[in-house]
Amino acid sequence: MCFRRCTNRAGYKLLVFALLSIVANIVLYFPHGETRYAAEHHLSKYVECLNGILGGGILVLIPAAVFICLYSEDCCGCFGREGCGKGCAILSAALSAFIGMLGSGYCVIISALGLSYGPYCFSRLQRRWIYPFADSSGSYLLDYDRWSECQEPYNIVQWNITFFSLLIVFGVLEFLLCLAQIIRGMFGGLCGLCCSDEETSVC
Repeated sequence: MCFRRCTNRAGYKLLVFALLSIVANIVLYFPHGETRYAAEHHLSKYVECLNGILGGGILVLIPAAVFICLYSEDCCGCFGREGCGKGCAILSAALSAFIGMLGSGYCVIISALGLSYGPYCFSRLQRRWIYPFADSSGSYLLDYDRWSECQEPYNIVQWNITFFSLLIVFGVLEFLLCLAQIIRGMFGGLCGLCCSDEETSVC
């Protein structure tokens, strides 16, 4: 299958995952649609990192845009030289994929830390805003009886677990897509692009 066609499909997949990451992070930032917790800084520090918007979102949109544009761009000329356009396409795809890997990796790491550390909430036991599960090393995730320690925001433990988990899934998929594109580019550079003569003549 042509390198550019594979890249184009990966670009649309990255676009979808990047948009989903942005939406998941926005929803995570406003528990149950409430804006006051963000305004009062009563959110986990890992929520405020905006890893889904910046990492899994904006930084992944860069390779998504490059991958999609590669399919429609002239691949038969580069800087006035015939025949080097394919090499430029592979190089630009690999560089943008590396940026995407950095962004998705950041998204996954921050989301994992957010899950492990737990939410910032108003504790019904200590009657103040704290991280009640910070010392649990993530064991609270399976200790459902402890979740009621967070009185406010309502169901914040379930909220954080759901959307941080989604961000991890999206980030991992983005990372794998970008990694696959780099590997595909390496093989494309070593073995030559597999575009047919007909496809090349259309470029």
